[in-house]
Amino acid sequence: MSLRNIAIIAHVDHGKTTLIDVLLKQSGSFRENERVEERAMDSNDIERERGITILAKVTSLLWKDTRINIVDTPGHADFGGEVERILSMVDGVVILVDAAEGPMPQTKFVLGKALAQGLRPIVAINKIDKSDERHLEVLEEIFDLFIALDATPEQLDFPVLYGSAKQGWMALEPEGPKESLGPLLDKVIEHVPQPSVEEGAFRMLVTTIERNPFLGRILTGRITSGSVKANDPIHTLNREGKEVEKGRVSKVLAFRGLERTPVEVGEAGDIVAIAGLVTSTVADTLCATSVTKPIAAKPIDPPTLSVTFRINDGPLAGREGDKVQSRVIRERLMREAEGNVAIRVTPGDDNDSYDVAGRGELQLAVLIENMRREGFELTIGRPKVLMQDIDGVRHEPIEEVIIDVDDEFTGAVVQKLTERKGELTDMRPSGVGRTRIQLLVPTRSLIGYQPELLSDTRGTAIFNRLFHSFVPYKGELPGRRTGVLISNGTGQSVAFALWNLEDRGPIMIDAGVDIYEGMIIGEHSRENDLEVNALKGKQLTNIRTTSKDEAVRLTTPKKLTLEQSLGYIAEDEYVEVTPKSIRLRKIWLDPNDRKRMSRAAKSA
Repeated sequence: MSLRNIAIIAHVDHGKTTLIDVLLKQSGSFRENERVEERAMDSNDIERERGITILAKVTSLLWKDTRINIVDTPGHADFGGEVERILSMVDGVVILVDAAEGPMPQTKFVLGKALAQGLRPIVAINKIDKSDERHLEVLEEIFDLFIALDATPEQLDFPVLYGSAKQGWMALEPEGPKESLGPLLDKVIEHVPQPSVEEGAFRMLVTTIERNPFLGRILTGRITSGSVKANDPIHTLNREGKEVEKGRVSKVLAFRGLERTPVEVGEAGDIVAIAGLVTSTVADTLCATSVTKPIAAKPIDPPTLSVTFRINDGPLAGREGDKVQSRVIRERLMREAEGNVAIRVTPGDDNDSYDVAGRGELQLAVLIENMRREGFELTIGRPKVLMQDIDGVRHEPIEEVIIDVDDEFTGAVVQKLTERKGELTDMRPSGVGRTRIQLLVPTRSLIGYQPELLSDTRGTAIFNRLFHSFVPYKGELPGRRTGVLISNGTGQSVAFALWNLEDRGPIMIDAGVDIYEGMIIGEHSRENDLEVNALKGKQLTNIRTTSKDEAVRLTTPKKLTLEQSLGYIAEDEYVEVTPKSIRLRKIWLDPNDRKRMSRAAKSA
């Protein structure tokens, strides 16, 4: 059977997963009466809740006697590591671009990686049914982007389709015909080459890894040469060519629609999943026992941000989670680093902490969210930017930031980001009453910036970022401008006490919540931290008057999400994460310890 391997790449929210949904439906991959979730490829809970793709996944469909393997990739810059390694599995890419937004930072990132591997893209301009679509300008921007990324003349000769994935049509003209996605699949068969196959015994580079309770490790990749079937003896080589393990293939699984189906034999060129090995991981080469040379794996961009994961040693530890020991936390982090090449885990300063480095706040927040759902209790330190020494000079990562914002708020946004050492590189209108601002901003300036941006622009800004390069260190940044309200006792918060504290600043907790000494319960309206009593009840007397018995009406507390908490905390604070709660606290819970440590920090 004729075979094609393609990846669908695009910026976040440009419609990749929706497109694959409709492709599977129209190609008859589902039974007539089969119940299928919307965005069927987003299979885990966090992907469904946030509406984003986090893990790259493979599916497959039949079209005119050709099997097309399709890889759905994440569109968020923090999960770029997934996209980088996936591209080695495919022979072509469909690059999806929003007809109104045009190419965005992640489009540029994934397209650059695809062009560098010599792949010839097919451009699909999606969401052509939007009222503010501008397909002619978007096509020009895509062409400019190809030229800026040093595309070859063959790559510049890309086919273009227009359509709406949601409405289920693609066509060679913006007007239609609006019938089906058939023209896109026809173009894939015509434009994407058959998988190139090498001579020799079985070899396959592992690109993704997952665990199955029945089959153990499942390693997915594309077979470069030879074939493999169940019970074949194989061994694994790492990047340096050293043998990692020997074993037998217990099952060869191929992708058929959303299902993985056992097959008799996996042929060269096909994307398959292999079970039966115990320690092999991403970037290793699975091969016949006679093979001694591994397949070269592409290097992955380095992490830019690091966060400290610690045991929860607060007074409320162990009440909600059952996984609290540092040994269990270490095992879970090592398992994550095995399957996710963009994450790096190193031991911390003491025996109970680990430094986890990744691509961005969202990637690390998703890992923390997964762990808390599994029953872990953790304390998390403030994210730190990873510096590099280049020729003896300290360099820091900077990011390309694109913000779409209403015209009236452009001044406030540019002012805030230039205060944070950002450089304005471009500013142009992007539709009715909106402006697109492009800046180069140090990564550390963007930690915790998004909530501030949304409050500055009344929630109307669209914020996109992408790692750009390392530049010489730009100097100190202004920190958080306000202090915090710290509880000076342990017990349950009282509504009357919180009501009296509202003059001091926004409160972050409800009444009737367990609090402890050193826990942060609100934001101070001034620069200094303030210790307050949130446990003090109302003095009761036997005098009753209407003025004395005014009902206590509390303002709705300012509750921070996990990502907001990571960006909010200062150097001397932790986020305490348990399966049911997110609390902020000082590292040193005792006020005398805090004073001693702050004096030591000043003298140092």
